[in-house]
Amino acid sequence: MSDKPEAFYGLPQDVKFCKKCVISNQRPSSTVEFKNEKGEKKSVINFTEDGVCSACVYHEEKELGIDWNDRDERLRELLARFKSKDGSYDVIVPGSGGKDSAYTAHILKYKYGMNPLTVTWAPHLYTDIGMKNFQEWMHTGGLDNILYTPNGKLHREMTRNAFHNLLHPFQPFIVGQRIIGPAMAKRFGVKLVMYGENQAEYGNAIEENSNPIMKMDFFSAEEPLAMRFGGVSMEEYIASGKYTKDDFAPYIAPPQEELIDAGVEVHYLGYYLKWDPQECYYYAVDHTGFQANPVRTEGTYSKYSSIDDKIDPFHYFTTLIKFGIGRCTYDAAQEVRNGKITREEAAYLVKKYDAEFPAKYFKEFLEYIDTTEDEFWEVIDKHRSPHIWTQREGEWVLRHTVVSEGADD
Repeated sequence: MSDKPEAFYGLPQDVKFCKKCVISNQRPSSTVEFKNEKGEKKSVINFTEDGVCSACVYHEEKELGIDWNDRDERLRELLARFKSKDGSYDVIVPGSGGKDSAYTAHILKYKYGMNPLTVTWAPHLYTDIGMKNFQEWMHTGGLDNILYTPNGKLHREMTRNAFHNLLHPFQPFIVGQRIIGPAMAKRFGVKLVMYGENQAEYGNAIEENSNPIMKMDFFSAEEPLAMRFGGVSMEEYIASGKYTKDDFAPYIAPPQEELIDAGVEVHYLGYYLKWDPQECYYYAVDHTGFQANPVRTEGTYSKYSSIDDKIDPFHYFTTLIKFGIGRCTYDAAQEVRNGKITREEAAYLVKKYDAEFPAKYFKEFLEYIDTTEDEFWEVIDKHRSPHIWTQREGEWVLRHTVVSEGADD
């Protein structure tokens, strides 16, 4: 029997950090889940034997192993298949008007001659800079947009449940964000949906990077009434008497078969064009009026990533609690790969900012999810995995850090 602290969420027992960047093997989507002979869920991290994460492996391939001129030609061939001949919309671009979606929509229209319709799944609570950038996306960027705001009462309750039950307040938002593109394509009769970067860029299963098309099995929903939002089934929400099945329409994806029959394809622009988030930022500033925050974002050193939603900082804070990976780790790891900073600089930034609490919108977040401060911290502490956190003199501290200053380092 092991005397090691328990690892929650099927995470690897031993915490290791990538030798090239600063991400750890606790990043959940870096793992492949399977069941052992006892039926127990287990995970294997997507790290090489040399201790390099899959995102860094893929970045090396981007630099040395991909012919980007050929990829550009393939993009042009793809777009030619879908280009409208009558002036109608020919590509759906989901996004918020942040740097990545601003870049994606603008370059498709003005470099490649497409006629995009941008579609936005509304943030929970817009920040001032987020709303400004959203408006600039249309007015300076010269684009059309549909802003879709789901039932606020239901969305709040699902977000509250997702925080309390899963420590994942972004779960309902992510569902809508993933569905909005294909759903709007089907509604408007548009055959092509173009997202920006594939999340495999940041450490998902590396084989996903070899496929420009989003896996459509995400849209094969189970029996709708059994679908769970925030750990609660749709049937249970309806049984409360507050909602009907119709209220859940925005969260139910079109069946995969219907999308295929309609000829809808969902692609990643990052497969065809070499993706660099900082360069996307510069492009968005120059072409769509995008502005960074005047001050750095809590929990990190950057000013321009994921700044449109007041709930966003708490999404990253919860990843720190569950996986020991905060917002600064994600930003710094990405910039190491893209050659913007060194690993040593990144490690220093992670040490300085990763565990910073996002206090600015804390009161509004608590009001949004109808939770007291005491309840908040009770939920937070309940979800700390023992193999990642321990207490020293009454304070929670990480057992392992990228600078080897954790309680067990």
